Amino acid sequence: MLVILRRDDEEIGRQAAQLIASAVRKKPALALGLATGGTMVGVYKHLVGLHKQGSLDFSRVTTFNLDEYLGLPAAHPRSFHHFMRENFFAHVNVDSRNIHIPDGTIHGNYDQYCTSYEAAIRKAGGIDLQLLGIGRNGHIGFNEPTSSIGSRTRLKVLSRETMDDNSKFFAPGEESPRCAITMGIGTILEARKILLLATGEAKSAAVAKSIEGPITSAVSASALQLHADVTFIIDDAAASQLSQRDFYHRVLEMTALLTPDRLS
Repeated sequence: MLVILRRDDEEIGRQAAQLIASAVRKKPALALGLATGGTMVGVYKHLVGLHKQGSLDFSRVTTFNLDEYLGLPAAHPRSFHHFMRENFFAHVNVDSRNIHIPDGTIHGNYDQYCTSYEAAIRKAGGIDLQLLGIGRNGHIGFNEPTSSIGSRTRLKVLSRETMDDNSKFFAPGEESPRCAITMGIGTILEARKILLLATGEAKSAAVAKSIEGPITSAVSASALQLHADVTFIIDDAAASQLSQRDFYHRVLEMTALLTPDRLS
């Protein structure tokens, strides 16, 4: 696990975009796992900028989003379909046939639908690089506390804490969704490389538990300790509860010296 400490959203977005761009250039037919949320806006802004400059081609990339709210159609302004279209897909040349986002409008046959999403990932050869955010309670995707480490794409009931966090994105009087379709922890762990971004003091406890705490279903992101190639990119506030920050700085310095390709 590599921990990269950066000052703010801007630096985090630039660093993450640099790593993703490098992966696409090395493998133009990359299978890329994507995430939504405020921290991701800067990442997509930098990727769009690189594409418009002519230095990044997404024409052969296949994408798989982590999750989508159950009950929201793609055109809903708070759906993850809408977020991805507005922040990324409308501005780059990803083939629409290669874009996969869970369908929030399905009714019944949830297991069958989720099995088909897993099958699409396998057909693409598995996810090469998975982008993640993290919730205040340590969830990745919508894998709330007590989620199985072996879980697959499925319908998931959201915790009250997550619903409260999400309520600010919805209009007054509009209830935030209570369920979502999400990749499972087991699905996420099968990605060849994982990149998790976090900013702000509100995420600091979850970040510390994920990196330095025990592996536990109470903190879904702690399962990332089992993965061979995970990079956390976090700001000073999100890193504030880490006990080994000086060591992470030293590791980063040696990584830049000995294996610079991992940072570019």
